[in-house]
Amino acid sequence: MLIALAAGARTSAQTASAQTKSVVPFVGCKSDGQIGPGKAPRGKPKTISVPATVAQRLAYYEEEGGLAVLAPSGWYCFGTYGSSGTNLYVAPQPIDPKLILSGSWKGFTGPIVQFTLEYGGTSGRFGVAKTIARVFPTHSEFVSKVISDQEQVSPISFPRGPYPNDKLIYKGDDSVEFETPAQSKGLGTDSFLLPSSDPIRGVKILVGAEPDLMSLSARLPASETDLTSVIIQQTELYAASVKP
Repeated sequence: MLIALAAGARTSAQTASAQTKSVVPFVGCKSDGQIGPGKAPRGKPKTISVPATVAQRLAYYEEEGGLAVLAPSGWYCFGTYGSSGTNLYVAPQPIDPKLILSGSWKGFTGPIVQFTLEYGGTSGRFGVAKTIARVFPTHSEFVSKVISDQEQVSPISFPRGPYPNDKLIYKGDDSVEFETPAQSKGLGTDSFLLPSSDPIRGVKILVGAEPDLMSLSARLPASETDLTSVIIQQTELYAASVKP
């Protein structure tokens, strides 16, 4: 299902920016990847545009490279990085780095927030191109270039058009919020979130001239699902702050 943003309507990010300012704790996340383990960074509490009653249930999680996301407070986090991009995972249970880096790990089936930055100028361009083919038709030239630059890459590797069961809300040519229903494949499972009995909500945002791709996929417990919209809104603000 496609829902275009109505003319004159306020974006989620704009709505969030008009709300009360509140402070959430900073949580540093350990990471590991191409050149070895990264330490959990230290930082100051962050000010965000949400009511205090909501902010007290959230925390700001950041890995050493600077990728950061809001998620429920008291959760665990871990980041991975490489030439293709960076992933930050935040979950209510401890995250086993050895399992995630093992090569045999399939993904998460329970509650999880995953925030990913894929680089359009490196090997990450394949993931960027696959998302563009799905939901960003005005950037289809990027997909064509990726295909033409790689002799062994077939156009069928980049299916055109949205997943049939996804609900999409466009915020512009470069940004789309989505919901992938329970037990379905879609933008939400184009991540390390496996299909389960709960839906996945999130947002995909192209940033920079390359472009790079920011992807948020969130599946929260029933008691926390009201936080999902706030996490999406703050991700949109975060993306806007890093755009050149």
